[in-house]
Amino acid sequence: MPLALLALAIGAFGIGTTEFVIMGLLPEVAGDFGVTIPTAGLLVTGYALGVVLGAPLMTVLGTKVSRKRMLMLLMGLFIAGNLLSALAPSFSVMLIGRVVASLAHGAFFGIGSVVAADLVAPNKKAGAIAMMFTGLTVANVVGVPLGTFVGQSAGWRVTFGLVAALGVVGLAGIAKLVPDMPKAQGVQLRHELAAFKNAQVLLAMAMTVLGFGGVFAAITYIAPMMTHVAGFADGSVTWLLVLFGLGMVGGNLIGGKYADRALMPMLYVSLGALAVVLALFTLTAHNKVLAGITIALIGALGFATVPPLQKRVLDQAHGAPTLASAVNIGAFNLGNALAAWLGGMVIAAGYGYTSPNWVGAALAAAALLLAFLSAALERRDGASAGTVVTSAGPAESAEQRAVVHH
Repeated sequence: MPLALLALAIGAFGIGTTEFVIMGLLPEVAGDFGVTIPTAGLLVTGYALGVVLGAPLMTVLGTKVSRKRMLMLLMGLFIAGNLLSALAPSFSVMLIGRVVASLAHGAFFGIGSVVAADLVAPNKKAGAIAMMFTGLTVANVVGVPLGTFVGQSAGWRVTFGLVAALGVVGLAGIAKLVPDMPKAQGVQLRHELAAFKNAQVLLAMAMTVLGFGGVFAAITYIAPMMTHVAGFADGSVTWLLVLFGLGMVGGNLIGGKYADRALMPMLYVSLGALAVVLALFTLTAHNKVLAGITIALIGALGFATVPPLQKRVLDQAHGAPTLASAVNIGAFNLGNALAAWLGGMVIAAGYGYTSPNWVGAALAAAALLLAFLSAALERRDGASAGTVVTSAGPAESAEQRAVVHH
């Protein structure tokens, strides 16, 4: 794997830390600003919606510059947003800071996915994407727990100041290690937009919204769920987030490995198991040991879907993948926003802190149904063309080679 993937992983580490650390600090932020937990959850929803809007917007704005320069500009925006959050005098200003930082998220991972895939051979694309996303998952093992600990000990403002510093490190890494790769020649915005006429691209994005949304339904409210239901002390949230992060690292690497071998079967297994585990979390959340195991499994199964879903979008949008890749990152966060909002609604309605787990299970099950539908449509289209087309078939490999060597 090229050294440039390390630079992308560094940037992903900073972004992953700011995205997920807020969930461990919701009680502290809510108490400081005098708002309820569901209201504080808007910091998760607002960030996610900012990713949804920022992904296509920033990608389109970046079509006139090289991918390396655009990645550096995005990290600058990320730094500014986190500094604003750290210095926010009110909840509304902090929410604005979260949205500013989030505008960089989708385009960074979208453009970064294309860069990562272009750096390696066609049969290693998912593995390269997974390597970049390793920064995001490692953030949940190191950055998020450490940020939660610092936030609970020294104040959440210190945490966001440190996250801004992480952005500076990510910016330096990109400047030093990522090669100056120009944008693809001959690819125009209308070509990028044409990818959205492909039903398989839209189905993959819908699977992304629902599948990863299932994870966020539960994890957004992990701090109040574990302290009020499982009986953990506030300080225990830190190592519980470590378990979640370790699961994410393992699931991401496994998903990247097997997505290059059997993409759709990998999705069937991960989405089906995720729905079951989220449903069981309603029960296991009442036991400390079982709760810890379940949290790790949710992280593993949730992130096992990321490389195959991202790769499927790149495959189906071959020839003009940049915008589709970025929008799919937005789709992950649209699922996050939807799930955080729905989770807050069921809590506010009086169903208890474990009720978001049922929301997550339903979302993951819906994603599994879409995966079966996508495969059925693919088989039908292949049969009508007289050719069997699969996610790892010869025709697709040729298209992948065309993308890599454009």
